[in-house]
Amino acid sequence: MIFDNRRDAANRLASVLHAYRGERPLVLAIPRGALILGSIVATHLHGDLDVVLVRKLRAPWQPELAIGAIDESGWCYLSRDAVHMAIPSRYLEAEQQEQLAVLAARRMHYARFRPPVVRENRITIVVDDGIATGATMIAALHAARMGRPRLLVCAVPVACARGLDEVRPYADEVVCIEQSDEAFSVGAFYRSFAQVDDDEAVAILAAACRPRAGEGTVPR
Repeated sequence: MIFDNRRDAANRLASVLHAYRGERPLVLAIPRGALILGSIVATHLHGDLDVVLVRKLRAPWQPELAIGAIDESGWCYLSRDAVHMAIPSRYLEAEQQEQLAVLAARRMHYARFRPPVVRENRITIVVDDGIATGATMIAALHAARMGRPRLLVCAVPVACARGLDEVRPYADEVVCIEQSDEAFSVGAFYRSFAQVDDDEAVAILAAACRPRAGEGTVPR
């Protein structure tokens, strides 16, 4: 299945998650692209939208290659492949500190537009555009678990089967519309996969704070 764009994927995902409508779930989106999905899912489920902030950890010799991910607490997940790469501990420590600094700055930025929401004892749904290696989602689920949710759900439109298997132990429930046995780029499953800039991400998050005028249908 190929999705037209993030909105198409979000509407399909919202339909699959319909059982949580009325439970006022907390939908946590991984910025920036997943905020489009998270906003639509949260609206459909009559839930709250917030962000969960994580950063990829980069390989020393190939920065575009992710070797794991880190959350705001400093907790790190390293991929199975990374464990066998003999990455120098000094590099890994420096990379962690660099990404933690980015996370702290982003938290300060987003906090200007989204006051803290209650997380404890709620159904919490972590949403992303898709899962390739699983590292980013695993770090996001770990961060979400720290909020002591009643139920923790991972929800994505598409995932690599291997990456999804890595994610499963970190969630109480996993929802995925399309799986692939082959490694892939998440964007390959979208006809349009435009970058979401910071202004758009902030606008989506700020809109989530406004009182709803009424119970509408899923935005398209």
